[in-house]
Amino acid sequence: MELQKQVILVTGGARGLGKEIVKAFANEGAKVVINYFQSEAKAHNLKEEIGENAIAIQADIRNREQVDSMFLQAKQHFNQPITTVINNALINFRFDPVARKNAENISWEDYHVQLEGAIRGALHTTQAAVSDMKEIGFGRIVMIGTNLVQNPVVAYHDYNTSKAALLGFTRNMAKDLGAYRINVNMISGGLLQTTDASSATSEEVFQLIKDSTPLQKVTTPEDVASAVLFFASPWSKGVTGQNLVVDGGLVMD
Repeated sequence: MELQKQVILVTGGARGLGKEIVKAFANEGAKVVINYFQSEAKAHNLKEEIGENAIAIQADIRNREQVDSMFLQAKQHFNQPITTVINNALINFRFDPVARKNAENISWEDYHVQLEGAIRGALHTTQAAVSDMKEIGFGRIVMIGTNLVQNPVVAYHDYNTSKAALLGFTRNMAKDLGAYRINVNMISGGLLQTTDASSATSEEVFQLIKDSTPLQKVTTPEDVASAVLFFASPWSKGVTGQNLVVDGGLVMD
């Protein structure tokens, strides 16, 4: 299905990487659902910027009833179901290498917060999407991961572990849903310059990444958004269960 015929849900779509993904799809003529939890003003400002091809809907992706309601609202608004889900939302996390919890003080509760956001959230959006995707014989589900799974240069224990689990989730869903022409993939970016979540990262760290990367640049939200477009496009129809690392070649998997 061509992008301009799709309805795209971006969880956590009001700011940071999510915002750039929303804008990238809107620029291609797709209809976009901007999901937000707390960033109401940013979500509605982005909706106004895009115009009639966008709707902003509040929902906590950890709550199945709210997710189901969001899917129904979007379907009624655009008069067609959501065809593509981008699981981007990040729950209460900042990339702060100084303030991070280490092996001695990380708690199960810390892990639980990230697993709830990554796995429970993706499970809810996937299950809410599957019925309509099966009916139309088309679906694209994209998880946002991290290259820290392949190379945990900073041991963000809770975040990195939740994204590793999300990769397993991605591959199992790809196996289960492929027969219905529903493709499930992951995109793993590097540390992005700069989003709210990476704002605590020093310029020295960004410079180190730049110097260590074959493309001699730090990955931007726009770089990742471009890769997301590929996984939603007709050109990726033969690709499922894959993890594409978008980090300028820093990690070669």
